[in-house]
Amino acid sequence: MKTVVRGCPGFKFSGCAAGLKKNGGMDLGLIYSETETAAAGVFTRNRVQAACVKLGMERIKSGKCRAIIANSGNANCCTGEQGVLDNRSMTRFVASEAGIAEELVLSASTGVIGKPLPVEKVERAVPELFKSLAAGGISDFAKAIMTTDTVPKIVTRQGEINHTSFTITGVAKGSGMIRPDMATMLCFVCTDAAADPKTLQKMLIKGVDPSFNRITVDGDTSTNDMVLLLANGVSGAVINSHDQVSVFQGLLDQVLMELARMVVKDGEGATKLVEIRVEGARSDHDARRIADTVAQSNLVKTALFGEDANWGRIIAAAGRAGVEMDPEKMDIYFNDVCMVKNGIGCGPDAEIEATNILKTPEFLIRIHLNAGEGACSVLTCDFSVDYVKINADYRS
Repeated sequence: MKTVVRGCPGFKFSGCAAGLKKNGGMDLGLIYSETETAAAGVFTRNRVQAACVKLGMERIKSGKCRAIIANSGNANCCTGEQGVLDNRSMTRFVASEAGIAEELVLSASTGVIGKPLPVEKVERAVPELFKSLAAGGISDFAKAIMTTDTVPKIVTRQGEINHTSFTITGVAKGSGMIRPDMATMLCFVCTDAAADPKTLQKMLIKGVDPSFNRITVDGDTSTNDMVLLLANGVSGAVINSHDQVSVFQGLLDQVLMELARMVVKDGEGATKLVEIRVEGARSDHDARRIADTVAQSNLVKTALFGEDANWGRIIAAAGRAGVEMDPEKMDIYFNDVCMVKNGIGCGPDAEIEATNILKTPEFLIRIHLNAGEGACSVLTCDFSVDYVKINADYRS
């Protein structure tokens, strides 16, 4: 495996300012494949779903795609029948410009919920998107889908199947409203390998669970979440055997995990990236429930921001996860520093060492239940004053 130049053979990308954002920044992006692709997707399980999610769930059933149009600055959610029509218009504009079937275009939106989408601005901007399409235009695309993100998020990896090289490139956005129940805010993955849609779908679901489904910034699941995976096959690498699936899955997992880490690291107002790892549980399911509860605890997250080694908040959160456990067997570590042994604090010297760890930008909190072989990790971040500021005036 090696890192390659950003982009993906056979795909072109672009981004522009269509006037959807009040700050005048880039807010409309396009991914276009020179050939038809196999496609897979996973979408939010939030019962409130944006128009793009509903359309995507319908069109992804065909397993085919040529283009994705994505906008920021407006979620086009809870906008009634007009929102549905506007979303379909977005895909129609792209299909008309490209000379392809409308059903081969998928859409994505992110931004404020409940505001009508000024679709006429999208229509005016689509020709510009096509004119600026370029193999290296992924940076513009990544900027165009950002909302409160502070940095674009792009990951590219290269692998080999039967002596044929292939590329996987993923781009994501997400900073707030992050506790995905399938995916992150928006994520698009392109590969020049070939695979049938059913195989792609299985690999995508498998890759999303340990990555995007195990992160949290604020405990909120978006109405617009989606991850789309497109495979155009131009490299000649074909995924059709168990060994080939294994190779591709390993690389896809790396791309998704790195993007997920970038989302949490760029969490709104975040200053810490923290892995909550639970070990020694009775089952992986139990470990995940505890890891989720600790990772989403506002008291734990504020202590992380304050660089306060308040292990009492961690053990209390673990205890309310609804999992059978013996607190007198619980150990808690900050990296390799043991803070709690058999449910009892290890004293002021350990706290001093742990406090020094809390001052670093990335670290591990490990909770060992000493009750079995179950284990799970969840990525979280601290909860800062800036998070409150960002979201207090998000619409204004």
